[in-house]
Amino acid sequence: MTFRGWPVEALEFYEGLAADNSKTYWTARREFYEEHVRGPMLELLAALEPEFGPGKVFRPYRDVRFSKDKTPYKTHLGAWLEAGGYIQLSADGLAAGCGMYQLDGEQLQRYRRAVADDKTGEELTGIIASIEGGPIRVHGHGSLKSAPRGFAKDHPRVDLLRHKGLTTWQEWQPAAWLGTNKAQTRVTAFLRASRPLKDWLDTHVGR
Repeated sequence: MTFRGWPVEALEFYEGLAADNSKTYWTARREFYEEHVRGPMLELLAALEPEFGPGKVFRPYRDVRFSKDKTPYKTHLGAWLEAGGYIQLSADGLAAGCGMYQLDGEQLQRYRRAVADDKTGEELTGIIASIEGGPIRVHGHGSLKSAPRGFAKDHPRVDLLRHKGLTTWQEWQPAAWLGTNKAQTRVTAFLRASRPLKDWLDTHVGR
């Protein structure tokens, strides 16, 4: 199984789904989805597995139980890597992420203690600065408007303390390279560049 990229029609599939998010559209193109959208993602995960562990492709169906939006299908294809990492294909192109999007209660406590500590907090600041020296951005999630309870509002790393999740993220616009194995090269480079943040989170926050 060799990854060769996605055809341009894979992105057009999602453009069409955004315009007609219906069972009729999906059923008529299900075979195309399996072969030309999901299939290449499985090939990419297999190619990445030796370095980043096995992966899993997420289901294409939306959970609409608690949503006002009842459209049944996701307008992107997402996949997860066991060793850390997320890959997404949509009409907008390819994207990848890594880190911890939503920390639970105990993880959040450990995260804040590590950020507040001068040694480990400065280490995190340096890691973020190094990563953001390139095209990758580091994003906080679920961020509070001010310092969490028990921490000074003027703490030197208060911006990091406010986050309830921390991830790297990079997007690539559609281009000819998406139909080649250069897509694997770009995702691999992203995951390697993101590894210092992932390692810091694994060490000081845990899973």
